[in-house]
Parts: sequence; structure tokens; C-alpha cells
Amino acid sequence: MKSRLGDQLVKDGVISAEQLSSALAEQQRTNRMLGELLVEQNVIGSGTLVRTLAKCLGIPGCQLRHGLIDPQVFKLVGADEAERLKVVPMFKVRDTLTVAMAEPQSLPAIDRLRALTGCRIRPVLALEANITEFVRKYAGGDVSVNAFLTSLADADLEVVEREKVDEGPVTDLDKMVAGSPIVGLVNVAMLTAVRDGASDVHIEPDKKGTRIRYRIDGSLRDLMKPPPGMHAAIVSRIKVIGKMDIAEKRLPQEGRVRIVAEGREIDLRVSSMPTLLGEKIVIRILDKTNLRVRLADLGFRQETLDAFTRALKCPHGLVLVTGPTGSGKTTTLYSALDLLRSPEVNILTVEDPVEYQLDLVNQIQVQESIGFNFARALRSILRQDPDVIMVGEIRDEETARVGVQAALTGHLVLATLHTNDAPGTVARLSDMGIESYLLSSALNGVVAQRLARTICGNCATKYFPAEHVLAEAGLADSAGRPFRKGGGCRQCHDSGFKGRLGVYEVMEVTPDIKRLIHHEAPTHTLRAALRQRNVLTLREEGVLLALEGKTSLEEVLRVTHVDDDEEAPAAKSPDMRVAA
Repeated sequence: MKSRLGDQLVKDGVISAEQLSSALAEQQRTNRMLGELLVEQNVIGSGTLVRTLAKCLGIPGCQLRHGLIDPQVFKLVGADEAERLKVVPMFKVRDTLTVAMAEPQSLPAIDRLRALTGCRIRPVLALEANITEFVRKYAGGDVSVNAFLTSLADADLEVVEREKVDEGPVTDLDKMVAGSPIVGLVNVAMLTAVRDGASDVHIEPDKKGTRIRYRIDGSLRDLMKPPPGMHAAIVSRIKVIGKMDIAEKRLPQEGRVRIVAEGREIDLRVSSMPTLLGEKIVIRILDKTNLRVRLADLGFRQETLDAFTRALKCPHGLVLVTGPTGSGKTTTLYSALDLLRSPEVNILTVEDPVEYQLDLVNQIQVQESIGFNFARALRSILRQDPDVIMVGEIRDEETARVGVQAALTGHLVLATLHTNDAPGTVARLSDMGIESYLLSSALNGVVAQRLARTICGNCATKYFPAEHVLAEAGLADSAGRPFRKGGGCRQCHDSGFKGRLGVYEVMEVTPDIKRLIHHEAPTHTLRAALRQRNVLTLREEGVLLALEGKTSLEEVLRVTHVDDDEEAPAAKSPDMRVAA
């Protein structure tokens, strides 16, 4: 080994020196493997163990899963020999055979594999238990992909209002789509996405076939690898259930379908896009059970929640939620509507698209193709006697101007906007042409937000962040203090994270802020005024979450941004110094 396992884990910040000492004492007493003990004690996950062992040995490591192993290549070695050598032949490229081995440094095992297969051997590290599991799975001979797909709970997923395809000449492609393997594969892909809480499914063509990736907690992950030669059939099956034109492959298309999976109805938004290698499909999954509409459940600290609630309780005015795409702005607006809705209040929304349906709320969908855009819809609903108006997104000056006018004429207007932070919203609206005297009168408050991944409770462990990470987070004085992070396990797909929570910066427009806006104060002046009132920035709010053990410092630094004119967070905020 280039380095010892325990030393490497401590060096990577995965475990502390105290945890290593405790594990080494247990190892002396029981004479068991160090890595096995650490996984058993939930100090690290099996994925972390594989990666660290591979780093120590200086070779690649992997966790075996269906789709990584070619059944024909497995026959070259056979089940008995594979079990004896603790190996799984995975795939062959020209004359090189990649083999997962429990002992990749074993020269006799490599020589035996070379003699059996006549190939050059490329060893990769895998855990012995993982290898034993897959040797037994493949010991029965061919692993039938069709049987595997058909056996996976076809009844658990049902397409509601299935599209009726006109009868006509049946092509080979039509036969493939109608066959149970394709139906089963698409069903499995959707069920996997629903069970793992994915927000999107990417079905992409590549030179070797099809790649299916899932966006889970904001990050894309490879969880399925369909057999080669099925991409066109998979795309056609999804187009059929999404009520799209399967003959049109040159233009982008959009469709939607409702399915029943795991006993609940789920809406899917389907988008196709022609690429160089074939059509790419992206499916947005709208699962109502994942929608948290209570503000208290989103992750607001009590101070920021109180400020946001005060802005919402004003009888009229403009409340904006800002942040990049995918930061949870729509969910925050739905939560605000949940707080405001009642039989005595007339609430109308303009959205593109309407993602979730809410009781007591009149929801309108934009139809850009016929000229029914945000601005036109907003003008029309002003004649519908609204009390509260929610605009899905302010994209242009016309929409912004109508929204501000509505806020000034006795309506409460909620909307989203794309800016980096709360103070920057004023400059963004000014750039759109909104006069400062109108904005200072209309604006009640601004929420800037990001989504940070939360630590997986199954593999959470303590670690010590690097000095540059502490310095960037404004916690240079906290060296030696343990923080929490996820070690990686099967439940979180070895990421160390499971679920997300919001990081919120709230700018409540008080009289002094109104005066600054009216006099066209620049963004840094607004930020300085908020600082005097001890309003924390996004970075500082995120660091507090890391101090509470809800997420890691590295995750906070990844999702938040500090402008050049901002100082280190801890240097300016007494609240942060107390927390640290």
C-alpha cells in the first residue's frame, strides 16, 4: 500500500484520530479488519471504504451493480473459479479484461485469470461481500435482462389515460415498444426515480447505448445502465405515454403524463431534444408528497421566518423570492400561499407551468404559443377582484411594471426573480426600468435562498475541516472543532447526503431601507444597512446550519456566494461569533 488505511482516512478528514485509535484498539482485541470494523460501527460507509482502499493501493475501486457486468464475459472464468479467486469479470475491451477483485494485488490470482481468459487483466478493487453477492447472482448462467425487467413490479406503475395510438403498419420499432422488456425498463426507471426522490430523469444517448441519470438532491447520479440497442425504443415508449409525436425526431417536443406509482398519483413533464447521437429525454417528476407547504418545515431560522411573515402579513405590496433555477423558489411561494389562503381571500396565480394544485387557489397557466404571457395574464387577473396575486417569474420590464402597479393599487403580489442575493434585487429591478420612487413604495421584502444538502443520518460522522475551508467560512478561530459530514452508504448512494433544506436571507424593507431605495442607493450601501441591523447573509445563514450539524461546511461554501465587497462572515457578525 502507498499509505495505511487508517492514516489515509484521517488525512482525508473522514474520521478523527480519536476514532482511529478506538477502532485500532477494537481491532487488536478482535483481530478483525480495520475497514470492516469502521463500516460495522457506522463510522464510514462501504463506498468510502472502497474509495479510500483504492487510493491506498493506487488502483481504481468500484461498487458492483447490475449493468456493470457483461454476462458473456463472466462465463470466461466461471462461477466456481470466480468464487475461489474472489473475483468478478466485468467487461472486456479488445484484449483487456476488467476484473473486480477483493485482493487486486494478488499476482497468482492475476496470472490464473490471464491463463483462463487469454486477456490482459486490469484489476479494480471491490469489497469481498459485494463480489460474493454478484458471483452468486451470476452463477446460474445467463442473467436475462428481459426476465429481470419483467419481474420488477410492473403492476406498481400504471399510466393514467394512456394515449390511444392509431392502428397502422407495424414496424420493428413498434414491436420493440410493445414488448414487455421496454415497458418494464421504462417502468423500472420511473419507479427508481420515485423511490429515490429524484426530481428529474435524464435519458441520454451515447456511443455505447443509453445512459440514465437521476437528479437527486440537486446532483446527477448514474443509477441505471440499460442494455445496448434499446435507446430508440425507450424514447418511443416515453413519447407514446407522454402523448408526443413518435415520428418527429428533428424538433424538440414537450408532453405530460400522469402515473400511479407506489399507490400515489405523480405528474411527469416530458421534454425531448434532438442531439448528435439521438434524442435526449428529460422527465421532470412532480410528486405531491414531496411538497412541503408549511413555512416552518422549509428550514427558516425563527428570526428570518418572523421577518418573512411580517412582509406577507402586509395588506398590499410586493414580496419577492430570488435565487437560481432549482433553488426552491416556487416551493417557498406555495408555502406563503398556504399561510395566506382562506375562504375570505381571493388568490390567483400565473405560472409556467402549474407544478402543484392548491385548494382555495385559482391557478392559471401561461400559454406562450398563443401570446398568453405573464404580463398579459397579470393584466387580465387584475379584473378578477384578486386579494393576493402570485407571479411565477418576473422575466421582463412589462411584467415587473404591471406587478409593481398591482402592488401599489391595493394587492399583495408575490413573485420570483433571478438575483444572487436579497439587496441585489433592487438593482435588478432598476435595470428593468422600474423607477426608484415606485419600488420604494411597493416593496415589502425580499427572500434570497439556496438549497443545501443535509447530512445522511445513516452514515453521519465527525470530521475536522481543512484550515482554508474554515477561513473561507469565516471560522478561522474554530480550528480543532469537530463538524459533521456523511461518510457515504447505500441509502445515500455513497454521497453522504440525503435530502435538502433551505438557506434563507431575508431583507425586510423597513423605513430606513425604503429611504435608501428611494434615493437609488447602490447594493453595497443596502448591504451595509442590513449589516447594522444584524441581518445575516446567505453564507452566514449556511454556516449556522453547519454549526448545528445539519449540513457540512463544504456544502455551504458550494451553494453560497460572497461578493468581493463582503468581508469574512465571522468578522462582522456578533451572532456568528457567539454561534462559533
